[in-house]
Amino acid sequence: MSSRRTGIVAFAAMLLWGQALLAQARLPDFTPLVESASPAVVNISTKQKAPARGAIAQLSELEGLPPIFREFFERGLPGTPAPHGQREAQSLGSGFIISADGYVLTNNHVVAEADEIIVRLPDRSELEARLVGADPRTDVAVLKIQGERLPTVRLGRSSELKVGEWVLAIGSPFGFDHTVTAGIVSATGRNLPNESYVPFIQTDVAINPGNSGGPLFNLAGEVVGINSQIFTRSGGFMGLSFAIPIDVAMDVAEQLRSDGKVNRGWLGVVIQEINRDLAESFGLQRPAGALVAQVLDGGPAARGGLRVGDVILSLDGKPINMSADLPHLVGAIRPGATVRLEVVREGERRALKVRIGAMPEEGDALVAGDGGAQGDNRLGAKVAELSAEQKRSLDLQGGVVISEVLNGPAAMIGLRPGDVITHLNNQAIDSVRTFARVARQLPKNRSVSMRVLRQGRASFITFKLAD
Repeated sequence: MSSRRTGIVAFAAMLLWGQALLAQARLPDFTPLVESASPAVVNISTKQKAPARGAIAQLSELEGLPPIFREFFERGLPGTPAPHGQREAQSLGSGFIISADGYVLTNNHVVAEADEIIVRLPDRSELEARLVGADPRTDVAVLKIQGERLPTVRLGRSSELKVGEWVLAIGSPFGFDHTVTAGIVSATGRNLPNESYVPFIQTDVAINPGNSGGPLFNLAGEVVGINSQIFTRSGGFMGLSFAIPIDVAMDVAEQLRSDGKVNRGWLGVVIQEINRDLAESFGLQRPAGALVAQVLDGGPAARGGLRVGDVILSLDGKPINMSADLPHLVGAIRPGATVRLEVVREGERRALKVRIGAMPEEGDALVAGDGGAQGDNRLGAKVAELSAEQKRSLDLQGGVVISEVLNGPAAMIGLRPGDVITHLNNQAIDSVRTFARVARQLPKNRSVSMRVLRQGRASFITFKLAD
């Protein structure tokens, strides 16, 4: 009996050992990938002369805000003040070489407002880089360093990525050059708050400050994304990291190299999410699509026959499951192209053809006249007039609606497109013109109140504009 029991134990041990070997055999060997790709991954540091206080607020003033998606580097945080109220800030990130003559891809937020950009190669040599162009909306920047026959990465197609696929990141977290981390693709086409033009790749690859701008590889050793953001409540990695698809990044990079700017499609509407109650009221079988809350006068949507209350279900056959799906689909279309929109209007489905316009430059009026919209870079928000129908439905005499949230105080305090601002600094806002005037006159280093209406619920929030 004892020998039989011993035999069973031995057999079980061998079985477990075999299973362990089999599991180990199934795990990928990343060493060839790392050896071939690492020479083209670079470290990026910047220098910037800036006021002793950031343009938004001290970190202590941001405590208590709801968790948000954060860029890896909080460039506005102050260091030790230099003489004459100036300081020299340093940022650290990653990038990768895409051409043998020295073009480098990274994140816009790594190099934004830098006075000097230094690229350090794997052999420890340092080269000063020139900023070719940057696109804040997708967080992509293109740099140029002097060199010949530089090592380059191989580019893949992010559109072919599948959930569950192994991916690997190389970067400089906390300044530790060429750190390698691996994981899987958790989701594709992910929409993040205030990020309208990028269908992010979500992974569980360990990403930390310094990985920003670095490459995300597939098992074939091809770059499929640029590591850009994490979701965190602690400031460090929590299992959710996000990369810009390389298909999106290269389209932006090519436009920046050839034109110096990105030509992005524009529809000229303010949209909002469809919840269950709205879906029922509009005769939809499930919550899906983008509800048109406002059609900007003179814009492409207005010319194409879109109306307030239309629910956009698809664009050229591509379904709009969430309202956030629409902006990056429209943004990827070249201005002048005609698209087919499927909409629900008064309970009936119909097709509309709309000629896509060009996205207005930041700070420019979106449309002319009193029905227009404009941005105020001090707050980092673009606003538009409320339509008469919106005023009736919200029982308002005035107010403006946020059409886009840019990087700035508006994003930091959690404002979203579709929010209605009725009061700013204790003054009633009755038009875009009034909003712009009041915003220009906001005091610095003093709490400012703002009354915001979101989905029918009003609340006051406060913020400060620093020096």
